[in-house]
Amino acid sequence: MTGKQESMKKFFRWEMFLVVLLLLEVLVFGAINPRFLRPRILLGSINDFIPICIISLFVTFVLITGGMDIQAGSIVGLASILAGILFEYFHFNIWIASFCAILAGMSCGLFSGFLVAYTGVPPMVVTLGGSFLYAGTAITITKMAGIESHKGISGFPQLFTAFTNFYIGPVPFQALIFLALIIVSFFLLHRTKYGRYVFLCGINRSAAAYSGINTRLVIMSAYGLSGIGAGIVGIILTSYLGTAKADFGKELTLPIITAVVLGGTSILGGRGSIAGTALAALVIGIMRFGLSMSGLNTQYLDIPVGIMLILAVGMRGAAGVLPGLFKRRAPAPGGGPL
Repeated sequence: MTGKQESMKKFFRWEMFLVVLLLLEVLVFGAINPRFLRPRILLGSINDFIPICIISLFVTFVLITGGMDIQAGSIVGLASILAGILFEYFHFNIWIASFCAILAGMSCGLFSGFLVAYTGVPPMVVTLGGSFLYAGTAITITKMAGIESHKGISGFPQLFTAFTNFYIGPVPFQALIFLALIIVSFFLLHRTKYGRYVFLCGINRSAAAYSGINTRLVIMSAYGLSGIGAGIVGIILTSYLGTAKADFGKELTLPIITAVVLGGTSILGGRGSIAGTALAALVIGIMRFGLSMSGLNTQYLDIPVGIMLILAVGMRGAAGVLPGLFKRRAPAPGGGPL
């Protein structure tokens, strides 16, 4: 393959398609509402969809192993309310309370990962049960603490609520957090031995086990990473909104899975990239923000996300099926067609 062919191949990679799609969204929504193109508004919009961006990075690990994670949204609410209760009722330092909440999110992920890896229960069943378990736990501890669910817990220190509302010029600090997590997750998945193990578990778990890889531990750890991501988002939302609530994250499942699949990660495992997921998360976030600025009622924003998920799965499936349909059939032994 020549250098020109190599460059053309890179240009037409799925990630480049996502970049073009992202630019088209900006142009279209900017034409509909010129305020959309103001740098502070456009860049600041990431504050509204940072949960999708961060959690999807770590759910990518889960899907690459051949798993599924639909519980992350419930862990977000649990981490948020747990940090609030530790701060308000147990008088923890808010940063220590936040760290404990993230550890709790990791523990939730590890527990579900243990069930998937060591018991053989299908990931969809485990994480569906986990979503109900962790959401119910968050509501239960809210009630036990005598907190009204719709009010949550507020009154956090100003420094805690300020860091997620801070801007460096037109760039929000949350965008820098997202960038840092992209770098960390990219290095972990694409530049370490652990990342290779994650891919191998998704490609052929049996072969990976025969080669000496502790596939159960790798799969369990992938769910733990997803739990960490959800815990981080719970703290970010608590800081950004100044309130800890048990129902944070309840509507995140569809956008998160869509971002991972749209980013090029196979739902069958063995294929995916952090760059693709990050770009897809931005595509979905900008689409939701642009539609809301264009006057679409927020209760309808999941409709285009659902359509995008179906199209992404369909396009990726067609890409694998269509080439085989156009292959020339081999002649039969008698000379006629097979």
